[in-house]
Amino acid sequence: MIQVHYLTFNPYQENTYILFDETKECLIIDPGCYNAGEQNELVGFIKSNGLKPVKLINTHCHIDHVLGNKFVFDNFGLKPNFHKDEQFILDAIPGYAPSMGMHYELSPAVECYLEDGEVISFGNSSVECIFTPGHSPGSLSFYSKADGFVIGGDVLFHQSVGRTDLPGGNFQVLKRSIEDRLFPLGDEVKVYPGHGPATSVGFERLHNPFL
Repeated sequence: MIQVHYLTFNPYQENTYILFDETKECLIIDPGCYNAGEQNELVGFIKSNGLKPVKLINTHCHIDHVLGNKFVFDNFGLKPNFHKDEQFILDAIPGYAPSMGMHYELSPAVECYLEDGEVISFGNSSVECIFTPGHSPGSLSFYSKADGFVIGGDVLFHQSVGRTDLPGGNFQVLKRSIEDRLFPLGDEVKVYPGHGPATSVGFERLHNPFL
């Protein structure tokens, strides 16, 4: 059984996820740790629970979701994995980070590009990649059918959706991703977003004003 733990980091209040099972192998998803205190919090959780990070994955590559990529590489030797359509998003960060007053340590090069339908295994568990563009051109969500949850990045929030005014964003594409790729997972599926509290597919189907 997968356990889901999240830590909220950086000025954008981004949710960094750690997924692990009884083997203690874990995935790190969207490390947003920005300062030493946040970096220590991430390492502290991993070490205090005896976890072994085996893969670093990004739902998408906006700055708030990749601020800790280099830190994770330096400490655990893991390079990021993400969809190929996010490469130009990642490459653009050094050009705009200073104007936002953000210190950005260059992310390591991608280990492997992830595809729609690809299965990521760790320990005795796995999650499936679901292509959900719209907020960002290569956004991926990570779905566990066995444990009934999806890590959705900035696609679907509690009574909101991801913004679509950034490069590569498109509201109609985002809406289609949610309705065609996330809603069919089932109303009971829990949604862990990139910002804010968890929700469920069923709740958002009924109450999300953007859909």
